[in-house]
Amino acid sequence: MKRSGLSLAGATLAVAGSRSAAVGANERISLGVIGLSRGQGLCEAFAAQDDAQVVYVCDTDRQRLESVQGRYHVEKGVTDLREILDDKSIDAVAIATPDHWHAPAAILACEAGKHVYVEKPCSHNIREGRLMIEAARRHDRVMQVGTQNRSNEGVKEAIQLLREGAVGDVLAVKVINSQLRANIGHQEPSDPPEHVDYDLWVGPAPMVPYQANRLHYGWHWWYAFGTGDIGNDGVHDLDIGLWGLGVEGHPSRISGYGSKMFFDDDQQFPDTYSITYEYPGGGEVGQKRLLIFEQRIWSPYREQGFENGDIYYGTKGMLHLGKGDGYRLYAERNKLVREQQFGMPPTAHQRNFLDAIRSGARPNADIEIGHLSATLAHLGNICARVGRSLTFDPKTEQFAGDDEANKLTRREYREGHWAVPKGV
Repeated sequence: MKRSGLSLAGATLAVAGSRSAAVGANERISLGVIGLSRGQGLCEAFAAQDDAQVVYVCDTDRQRLESVQGRYHVEKGVTDLREILDDKSIDAVAIATPDHWHAPAAILACEAGKHVYVEKPCSHNIREGRLMIEAARRHDRVMQVGTQNRSNEGVKEAIQLLREGAVGDVLAVKVINSQLRANIGHQEPSDPPEHVDYDLWVGPAPMVPYQANRLHYGWHWWYAFGTGDIGNDGVHDLDIGLWGLGVEGHPSRISGYGSKMFFDDDQQFPDTYSITYEYPGGGEVGQKRLLIFEQRIWSPYREQGFENGDIYYGTKGMLHLGKGDGYRLYAERNKLVREQQFGMPPTAHQRNFLDAIRSGARPNADIEIGHLSATLAHLGNICARVGRSLTFDPKTEQFAGDDEANKLTRREYREGHWAVPKGV
């Protein structure tokens, strides 16, 4: 295989017009798993399915690659995702890279004729999310986002209660991301370990010197590579909040606060947020909806009994929902009328992805759904960075007359890199 970015990109693009035949009813779906932090869990989930086979694993850290490949008895281990995309026998990829690789890898995979399971948040920024939708539709590929509670029967039951009017009209939801994260400390740039291909890890992002508190988890807290904890863990609860609130599309007004209040370290994103998102509906009384996001990732306690969760406020009651803890339904005057416990399903979301590939149906967390939820995280980050309220046009996905905020709907890329998506 040629190592030239130009030749490989050309080979990948050539596949786009020769989409492989649909997977037969009795054929196993062949997958490649890219990124082996969260990707280890995806290897296990897909390997548990009788009709799927993990053929490739990919990671820029050769030590981790070899360890995971041996543990899960995967046939092929590679450091460059293009080797997977160039293999026409592969039906789908699962992308569990750092956030800055999600959209470039997913778009390249669609162009190569692969179906895509992409971890949350689906995108690094608003523009990339829109390009992912366009790529999935243009190439007729299934694209499932890893907000796995869309396949959680307990969460579905709670949402159905809201749809049936169990708390009246749901006018507002409070989304809580409350947990204790680690301090990543202060580090100076240094040489990367020999077993890490740092150039591939940085990929289409602007090149910066290696720093030890960035790999393999600290990248979440850097603007060039992650989306902060609002995009890391908060997006799960934002997704559930949006779902239960029953709104479609983006909010039009975003206001609030985001800052570092606790951590004295190299993190660039806030550790504390209080952000409100307004959905105006038709603008009349009774049509507006409000989503409130609160984050305190220095909290050694649980709020309302949940580490992370959603509180739906209705005109006749409340529903408290923790994505891995169950729900409690309250009538007026806080009368508890129903309580249900449930956990996180280990493989249901991956099963739904495989079923969608076979049936041609949209998956439970289709890329359009994932884009709406990820955009809430991006909007919260933009509000925090510019330090003021914002007016957002849901149709154009731009801020009216606000060049500073609009610049943050996109990001900078490494000039000439083979993975930079078209149209960014």
